[in-house]
Amino acid sequence: MKKVPKVILLVDFIGGYNYGLLCGIAKYSNLHGPWAFYSEFENVKETRSLPQLRKWGANGIIAHFQDKAIAQKVIAMNLPTVLASDHVPNPNLSYISVDGAELGTAAAEYLLNLGFREFAYCGYGDIHWSLNRGKSFAERITKAGFPTHVYDRKQMSVVRSWESEQLLLIKWLKSLPTPVGLMACDDYHARRVIEVCKMANLNVPGQIAVLGVDNDKLACNLSSPQLSSVALGTEKAGYEAAATLDKLMSGKKIEKQKIIVHPTHIVTRLSTDTLAIEDQEVIAAVRFIRKNASKLIQVGDVANVASLSRRALELRFQKVLGRSVLDEIRAIRTNEVVRMLIETDMSVSQIASIFGYTSSENMTKSFSRVMGMSPMNYRKKYSSK
Repeated sequence: MKKVPKVILLVDFIGGYNYGLLCGIAKYSNLHGPWAFYSEFENVKETRSLPQLRKWGANGIIAHFQDKAIAQKVIAMNLPTVLASDHVPNPNLSYISVDGAELGTAAAEYLLNLGFREFAYCGYGDIHWSLNRGKSFAERITKAGFPTHVYDRKQMSVVRSWESEQLLLIKWLKSLPTPVGLMACDDYHARRVIEVCKMANLNVPGQIAVLGVDNDKLACNLSSPQLSSVALGTEKAGYEAAATLDKLMSGKKIEKQKIIVHPTHIVTRLSTDTLAIEDQEVIAAVRFIRKNASKLIQVGDVANVASLSRRALELRFQKVLGRSVLDEIRAIRTNEVVRMLIETDMSVSQIASIFGYTSSENMTKSFSRVMGMSPMNYRKKYSSK
């Protein structure tokens, strides 16, 4: 009988990022295993069980934390290991890393497309991944010709109480020019921003539109208003991490793997369901396009809703949003197609049918025009489906 590999999972079961990694690992185990797992459910940072796990006869480790000292303890186990962190003490260790530059840029472009001209970033001022996201966000906003207001708070649990932090955050949020599009470093901090906005009597999304990262569906839907978020390809990364570990456990000599987590799409919920523009006809037009994203609507249909001629609507779109009506239709429909590619197992032809295309080839042509690759290649690159 084939020996079942024993794998230590030092990955917290809380949070959308971790959940995606675990789903990808589980998928690999189900397809190529089975594996036996030992998981630290409550507090992976303590890793109190590591010495005892030597007796368990573990064959490999997948771990996610930022603490270098804990990483050293894991490495000291001298087992095949993949770390879900780019703070890797061992230069020969395979690891998972989020593309912070791509992530910050995607968030910035999303808020720019909503018409905002004021922007803010709320993250940690002493954690590299938060700094990287904020830096790329601000760089894209600067390129568009606007400043970014930054709240660089330290790690609250270490530096000051949440009660003290609330007062500082209220003061900062009230100082922002509105309406403002705000990116938080992750969903956890985005939810806190929303709660503090309520305390400060600031309307979300009317005055401050809040965008998180990770698309933790439970956290986003528990937020009030529901939180918009940048979805990440963590499930694919978890699958690739498990595949890498499998090779290492089997004794294969492979080069260090850098497994990149890419942003896949942005899920719009109520916290950014707004347009930071004053042109009511353009607002009506965009809302109509969003509402009918699954239908093959034409520019003329949008013009009728806005009670404008096609030429007048095109001129208003270019002036207010800097793009054509057709560009807006394609962008919104494409984002919905992306969501289906990432979140479902539907075939390209099934998705094409849902969106009213006469054939999958026609959808592929439209999708490729916007995304620079086919739907199949997009799914292959960003999804484990």
